[in-house]
Amino acid sequence: MFPPPKVTVVIPNWNTARWLPGCLNGLREQTFRDFQIVLVDNGSEDESVELVTQGYPEVKLIRFPTNLGFAKAANAGLEWAQSEYIALLNVDTIPQPAWLATLVEVMDRSPAEIGSVTSKMLSLDNPTLIDDAGNLFSWYGSAQKRGQGQPATAFNHLEEVLSGSGGATLYRRSFFEAVGKFDEDFVSYLEDVDLGLRGQLLGYRCLFVPGAEIWHKWSGGAIPRPTYVTYSTRNRAALLLKNVPGKLLLKHWRTILYGQLYFFLVYKHPFASLRGYVALVYTLVTILKTRFTLQQQKKISTATLEHTISDQLSEPALTEIVRLKFNSRAVEANPSPVENKLFE
Repeated sequence: MFPPPKVTVVIPNWNTARWLPGCLNGLREQTFRDFQIVLVDNGSEDESVELVTQGYPEVKLIRFPTNLGFAKAANAGLEWAQSEYIALLNVDTIPQPAWLATLVEVMDRSPAEIGSVTSKMLSLDNPTLIDDAGNLFSWYGSAQKRGQGQPATAFNHLEEVLSGSGGATLYRRSFFEAVGKFDEDFVSYLEDVDLGLRGQLLGYRCLFVPGAEIWHKWSGGAIPRPTYVTYSTRNRAALLLKNVPGKLLLKHWRTILYGQLYFFLVYKHPFASLRGYVALVYTLVTILKTRFTLQQQKKISTATLEHTISDQLSEPALTEIVRLKFNSRAVEANPSPVENKLFE
């Protein structure tokens, strides 16, 4: 019997056949070859399955009859994999030839507490700009793509980040064995930040690797907006409740509450937001049980954890949004030639 490959690349997929050739062809061009691909299809109704079975026989295909969300699909790939390392990869990406080799090289020479290494994700539409250089999370409940929109030449140092994007990160198998897999109650969105924060609590760290470049089409595999709002609302609150000690929740309660109100207003899908809070209530017992276990096992100080979470909203303030909305209405009512150009 042949030994397992060093890396398994897990790709969740749902109705995104248009992105598959770029992703899978990019993997075929990798300079590092000791890996296998497993694509987990979430009940796609497009030609995704046919495209893979006919054009990419090297890909192991796992099929679900319906869309069960990113977390379940990713976990199915993790459970199937037998390799030392496991890479999570979004389907709407084009990995550059040295991508996997660079991640593996850094992981090989890193100590065991480095549980994951993550990529420099560049905009597929404009690869001269950064899409994601590691994930941040704030007390407002906002997940932030570090460096998004900045020149691709920025962020050129190997450095620690809170977590890697589930779209292009390499993990140790031992990391999942210690921390657990993706939380399937999250379904989709923020599950990678939750995993990273759990890892931080248990003493694992994540490195950003600037040489591991990958092109990414943001929201190339997105779900409908109201569904996104529901999941994000629920998961934003769950992430804080599950992972953060009570002392810090009390200290930052004003910021946390403001963040919940902020996104409720900004999303402009009140019923979808309310469904998110209802979903939170239904899973509250599970959240609290997990929270108790995590706090008992926590290996970093409360002060260290506090500094791990950002105090920056990294979104326009509500007052700024109101001002811009007011100005745009004023322009619509009596536009000047310049204003007309700005708001057309």
